[in-house]
Amino acid sequence: MSARIQIVNHRIETARQCPSPHASPRTEVEISLIVLHCISLPAGHFGGRYVEELFMGTLSGHAHQDFSDLSAARVSAHLFIRRCGAVLQFVTFDQCAWHAGVSSYQGQQGCNDFSVGIELEGTDTVPYSEIQYEVLGSVVTALQAHYQMPTSAVVGHSDIAPGRKTDPGPSFDWEKFWCRA
Repeated sequence: MSARIQIVNHRIETARQCPSPHASPRTEVEISLIVLHCISLPAGHFGGRYVEELFMGTLSGHAHQDFSDLSAARVSAHLFIRRCGAVLQFVTFDQCAWHAGVSSYQGQQGCNDFSVGIELEGTDTVPYSEIQYEVLGSVVTALQAHYQMPTSAVVGHSDIAPGRKTDPGPSFDWEKFWCRA
C-alpha cells in the first residue's frame, strides 16, 4: 500500500473490499473519532482466514475449539490491517461497523454511530509490525483529512470501553503511531 491513501465513495481505493453484512446506517452523519482495536483468531495466531470469516458472518464455531461462542457473533470493523500491511475494508465509512459495543467518548454514547473502527492483526501483548504502523499512520491521516476530523480524535477500544476492553493493549506503541500519523 502506498503512503498516499485515496478515499473514494467512502472506500480506500487500494484496500481489498469484503462487504460485511454486519453494518447499519449511521445515525450521526459526522465521523469524528477513530477507534483502534486488535484481533487475532485463534488468539495469538496471525495470517489466517478466521478474522475475515468473523467479520463476514461465516465463521464456523466448529473450525477451532475457541470459536464456539463466536459463530453467532455479529461484529465487524471498517478496516483490518494485517501484520504484512495489507488492508481489508469490510464496511464503507458512511455506514456503522459494529466494532465498539457499549461505549462512550467525551460523554457521547454509542461510538459506532460516529467512529471508524480499525482492527490491527495482533494481541495486547505481541508488538505490532513496523509496516502496520506505517499503513495505519497513512490511513489515519487520510481519514482525518477526508472527513475533516481533529488529529487528536484517535483512541483505543480501551479508552471508550474501560474495564470491558483492553485493546489495542500495552504492546501498541502510541508514540511510534503518532510519529507516523
